[in-house]
Amino acid sequence: MIVLQQLINGVSLGSIYALIALGYTMVYGIVLLINFAHGDILMLGAYTAYFMLSAIGAGPVGMLLAFVVSMIVCAAFGISIERLAYRPLRSAPRLNSLITAIAVSLILENGARVIPFIGPNPRQFPRPAVVNIKLAGELSISNIQITVILLSAVLMLALNYIINYTKRGKAMRAVSFDMQAASLMGISVNGIISFTFALGSVLAAAGGVLYASAYPQVNPMMGMMPGLKAFVAAVLGGIGVIPGAMLGGFILGIAETFTKGFISSQFSDAISFSILIIVLLIRPTGILGKKTRVKV
Repeated sequence: MIVLQQLINGVSLGSIYALIALGYTMVYGIVLLINFAHGDILMLGAYTAYFMLSAIGAGPVGMLLAFVVSMIVCAAFGISIERLAYRPLRSAPRLNSLITAIAVSLILENGARVIPFIGPNPRQFPRPAVVNIKLAGELSISNIQITVILLSAVLMLALNYIINYTKRGKAMRAVSFDMQAASLMGISVNGIISFTFALGSVLAAAGGVLYASAYPQVNPMMGMMPGLKAFVAAVLGGIGVIPGAMLGGFILGIAETFTKGFISSQFSDAISFSILIIVLLIRPTGILGKKTRVKV
């Protein structure tokens, strides 16, 4: 029974990691960039929802509006970051873009700390009352966990539909496969890359609201650890492979909650990164990643 309870907790946490990891893997799949500012987009989404819910309350309508507004705000930030920070460096060595991504992350974190209406101090996140639903014996699931799992599943299905069955999604796959050929075929490469950043930021915003609802506290540094773990999840599943990001998120979430439940909460972060090291040693491309050959 304890194992099933930890499994439910792990699926709930893994759903959040999977949402955030999808943003990493989409951006890498198209422009081969690790966007380390992605975790801070989560923070911006959580703060946007915090201000919305503080103003209108944490009822169903308030939560819906908080989700929508945070997604719009984060999509705008994602597009702006790509346009101002990453696009000028697209033809530069990858190291330049990587350093820029770290710089953008630091700017967002420390910028939030000095803005008067955010500040460095943690704040309590408004959320609906927690209701635990008994399933069998001591096994239970909360309304927050149900919301996290169901909404994450809906967003993942929506992303799958966009990528596989829409014109914009086909263009994304074309740009990912060969950017120059896609450009010659009339696809707006800059527009598709901006759309990818926007889509990833929307998922990060949803992940931020869900994470703050599950762990009801917001602070300017809150996106750092979930962002790193989502990156681990993306690499674990196969960076650049969308199903791999989902799988890696769930594996990481379940491993973390089982470690907290059966070993010690102090080892949860160590276990997460140890899994990454083991996978990279055994299968560097990740679980669902494919080996690629480069001709010289």
